[in-house]
Amino acid sequence: MFKNRHWIFQKDSAPAHRARNTQNWVTVRGITFIRREDWSSSSPDLNPLDYKIRQHLEEKVSAKPHQNMGSLRASLAKVAAEIDMNVVRAAIADWPRRLSL
Repeated sequence: MFKNRHWIFQKDSAPAHRARNTQNWVTVRGITFIRREDWSSSSPDLNPLDYKIRQHLEEKVSAKPHQNMGSLRASLAKVAAEIDMNVVRAAIADWPRRLSL
């Protein structure tokens, strides 16, 4: 997807990110992250997942009403599995511009 380039990921203070199992998993795999201490708290405008991908998923999933949580979850899973990688690439490409604002 990213042409084998090196990436540094971001994680916030979410409990799932701080969990010992998560920390061990990323350490074993040599995954590089921006430390949570170096990342703005409550910064959805800086995270491509929050500002673009979530918006895209919400628009697609909200196109039809859902009668229950199961229907919503199924629709979200289907839409997420079908996301066009050009949407993901566009969100990532826009990230440097958003950082400079």
